[in-house]
Amino acid sequence: MKLDIRQWKHVFKLDPDKQLSDDALEAVCTSGTDAVIVGGSSGVTFDNTVDLLARIRRYEVPCVLEVSSREAVVPGFDLFFIPIVLNSRQADWIVGQHREALKEYGAVLNWDDIMAEGYVILNRQSTAARLTEADTDLTLKDIEAYARMADRMFRLPVFYMEYSGVFGDMDIVSNIRPLLKQARLFYGGGITGPDQARQAAQAADTIVVGNAVYDDLTQALATVKAIKR
Repeated sequence: MKLDIRQWKHVFKLDPDKQLSDDALEAVCTSGTDAVIVGGSSGVTFDNTVDLLARIRRYEVPCVLEVSSREAVVPGFDLFFIPIVLNSRQADWIVGQHREALKEYGAVLNWDDIMAEGYVILNRQSTAARLTEADTDLTLKDIEAYARMADRMFRLPVFYMEYSGVFGDMDIVSNIRPLLKQARLFYGGGITGPDQARQAAQAADTIVVGNAVYDDLTQALATVKAIKR
């Protein structure tokens, strides 16, 4: 399936390390969301990723794996997102793990199914920030520089502003969007219901709803209708 992420306004992100009933998964996959991303910051394994993929494949929704560990790379997804954490203090999260993966799989990869994301993680309390040792003490000018780096210097198709668990500053997100010439602006973090979904959708190109699926499914599902009316 050839996917065009430029058409995506809303995606759900599901964590293989979290429990989700069959009924809840069906509701997510048939909600009208543009895609389902599978990924997480910790506890992601080959086995739980395979299991979640098999369950999602009962439905027609596009399914994307956001690769956080080489050991959890599972074939069969429509697309593979490769995060590059631009504000990590560790080169391993920018080029190190990517180099090791390419040493092992580079000759057999289908590059049409692979897409890199330029990540900036902005919540210092999040698991993702701690894991990647992200420098979250950033000014607007810093974030603008990362956006230009992702968009113009590296020509990445996605610039992802990740607040991971808290609702971010939509004024900052709104300032970033006009700077991007070809990258699509993804926003994720703290979207718990339709009001925040609408605010985020006004500031970013694509919103990512994750934790709400596990915390309050009804409110999570309402985020789709809120921005697709």
